[in-house]
Amino acid sequence: MQTNKDGELKQFKQFGLFSLGLLLLASSLTAQSFEDFKRVQENSFSEYRDARDKEFGNYLKAQWEEFTSKKPTPLYEKPKPKAITPTVQKKIEKIGPRVRVVVPKKEIITTKPLVKEIKKVVLIRPVNKPKPAQKQQVKVVVVQEKVKDVNLLYFGQSVGVNIDNKFKEMKFYPQNQNGISNAFSTLASSDYEDTISDIKAIQKDLNLNDWGVYVLVNMISNSLFETPDEQKLFSWFIFNKLGYAIKVGLAGKHIVVMHYSHRMIYDTPYYTFKNKRFFLISRYAKGSAGRVYTYKQDYPQANKPLDLSLKTLPNFEKNLHSKTLTFKEFGKKYTTSFKYDKNLIDFMATYPQADYDTYFNAPMDKELYDQIAQDLKPYLDGKKASVAINFVLHFVQKAFKYERDNAQFGREKVMFSTETLYYDKSDCEDRTILFAYLVKKLFNISVVGVQYSDHMSTALYIPMRGDSVKVERRKFVIADPTYINANIGMSMPKYKSKIPESFIMVRKDK
Repeated sequence: MQTNKDGELKQFKQFGLFSLGLLLLASSLTAQSFEDFKRVQENSFSEYRDARDKEFGNYLKAQWEEFTSKKPTPLYEKPKPKAITPTVQKKIEKIGPRVRVVVPKKEIITTKPLVKEIKKVVLIRPVNKPKPAQKQQVKVVVVQEKVKDVNLLYFGQSVGVNIDNKFKEMKFYPQNQNGISNAFSTLASSDYEDTISDIKAIQKDLNLNDWGVYVLVNMISNSLFETPDEQKLFSWFIFNKLGYAIKVGLAGKHIVVMHYSHRMIYDTPYYTFKNKRFFLISRYAKGSAGRVYTYKQDYPQANKPLDLSLKTLPNFEKNLHSKTLTFKEFGKKYTTSFKYDKNLIDFMATYPQADYDTYFNAPMDKELYDQIAQDLKPYLDGKKASVAINFVLHFVQKAFKYERDNAQFGREKVMFSTETLYYDKSDCEDRTILFAYLVKKLFNISVVGVQYSDHMSTALYIPMRGDSVKVERRKFVIADPTYINANIGMSMPKYKSKIPESFIMVRKDK
């Protein structure tokens, strides 16, 4: 028995020594991991590639302040009507000059296949023509294209960017102000120039506006990091390097990113720094964000606002789909068929609520407009201006079902003119934007958007009788694309005596 006890004691001692060894090894590994992390941070501070980063890195360690978000601004003070009661259709008074719609000749629309191959073949032919007896020699050269580190499908486009492996060392640790400073130091000491260069090249090649760049950078961030906090930190750093005014802060233990915009982004909480509004776009349509701890100073030379205006369309490879719209006018059925680019529709669907000027002055895809205009042309040419413009007004009134955005999308969503043609349902501002675009292009007349507390209409600068508004001392006649069967000069009874809250000027093409 004693021997057994001695054996148990001996085994216990051995087990204790083994456990102690494991504990020491674990402690050694933990210490080593911490030392590695510490060494990475220390090296980061000494390896900044940009002189601005040392100063800004030190500023990030200074005392931060608490800021409270401003309440999101709604597009409308009151909910829009649930339904619109049509009026009785009246005969159109024939006045004005006769109309002639000019539409470019119909072009054959083709789609180019997306290039996904890594190799491409280049044919090099001799400059001089060979003699009849000679066979033409064709030299085949295989060119190896550089494979990008990160490859994405961006609205149907294959795009890629190179990244530095040091990006992956960036961690949001600890989860406080020091963690943000540490993350910045790691990224600022990385070889980020290639990534910035690739983003700029994609922007130029695809003709992206600021919103296109915003979506691209966030797609890259999401592909590199698993946690939302680290994704946001990486995006913040890249936007700083691209020259955008942007701030990062802490809400609890999580990262928030705030973009400066000189125009209102509706239904989006924002913070004010030096009388500038910085919007928390990640909280779009989700209510207020509460308090955030952050800094006041901007990153040096990063002062560009995030401009959501869409002056030209992205240069996407087209993903074409067909659609037909029908409507009745005085008992006769009319149709228009067209092809739309689904890649463009998907891009527009990502937009937050920009100001109305953005939507009213955005272009429509040229091929799409030409198809619509070509189908409308037979019913407009040779008609008096009042008849022709009313025909287009009734087309927009009747070709779509009325539905409020909250019922259709679960949030307020303003559509670009292209989107209104794509969706089967739309509400007042969507139809107004489409009608304003068509009238401007088809008839070259001045048009304004007319906004009420719960409704949107248009008004035209034409010499016709009817309900009207004064804009910059000029009389504009009401044309309501939502008031079914209404002719030019007819307001809904509810708005006849109401003074509009604002007007949106629709700029003519130069």
